[in-house]
Amino acid sequence: MARTDIRIALPSKGRMQEPTLEFLAHCGFDVKQSVSRSYVGSIPSLPGVTVLFQRPRDIAVSVANGGVDFGITGYDVIADVDDEGHTTVLHDALGYGKCKVVVAVPESWGDVFTMADLARKTATLPEPLRVVNKYHKLTAAFLRQHGVEPFQLIDAEGSLEVVPEIGYADIIVDITETGSTLQQNRLRPLSDGVILNTQSTLVANRQSLQRPEVTAIAITLLEYFEAHLRAERYVMVFANMRGDTAEVVAHALRTQTTLGGLQGPTLAPVYVSHGHEPWFAVNLIVPRNELTGAIQQLRSIGGSGVVVTPVTYIFEEQPDRVRALKELLAAGR
Repeated sequence: MARTDIRIALPSKGRMQEPTLEFLAHCGFDVKQSVSRSYVGSIPSLPGVTVLFQRPRDIAVSVANGGVDFGITGYDVIADVDDEGHTTVLHDALGYGKCKVVVAVPESWGDVFTMADLARKTATLPEPLRVVNKYHKLTAAFLRQHGVEPFQLIDAEGSLEVVPEIGYADIIVDITETGSTLQQNRLRPLSDGVILNTQSTLVANRQSLQRPEVTAIAITLLEYFEAHLRAERYVMVFANMRGDTAEVVAHALRTQTTLGGLQGPTLAPVYVSHGHEPWFAVNLIVPRNELTGAIQQLRSIGGSGVVVTPVTYIFEEQPDRVRALKELLAAGR
């Protein structure tokens, strides 16, 4: 019997667990964990959606086989798990968990700096190259693409960096953020050995998206994710400016490079005591990385009392990813 509930899987452990919960909370989707069952939770702002906590790779497997409808996990495991096209990536850039899947060799291999070097060295080894990794599909395809054969893929749990030193494997394929852990274990990533750039990703089961109620949740998630991610790049600026009319103040703002707002500044009269010159309140959105210049420009044209506040959401008319999802569903794929 087909399921009628809606399920989303979130990381239960590892480097993505806390950032995922924080990201969802910032988007308005606080997750409440069950008191009696630690692997189950809920999102009060999404009634009817059940949260399941799973390991990152298990999330990709559960979405692919339809055990859950949505999942948030790394794109690395999604790309490595789904061979049959059962999943649809709804958002591949949630902005956290960024790292690379890389091929790394022992520093003692002083003649191996590129994949071509690795291919030449592999051809001289008496036995197949032993590669410890957690990404069999991605690793095998990448090695063959660069002519690195023969090789043997080896599974290992926990930290892979120590495996070559204890002699269990020759090289590793693993994720890295800064490369410091590899360096500490006397390993060196190859200059062209990046298999994949990855970060946190929202993925859905393709068949589940045929259900209208699942589609509605998908659109809600995308709307709020996009609005939050867009808002992180901006701040709201308020200021007061003297001017005979709103048109005069607007013209002064337009002469500056960073005071245009999203569609333009919002102006409102400030009700001052009788006999005083007119003032207008200016309200505009400014890119966060241009804030210093914006404040200087406001002051240069008579702005005062500048107030800056964070922005929680900036909703577009229709985000590109929502449009892409609707087009995908309309095409029946």
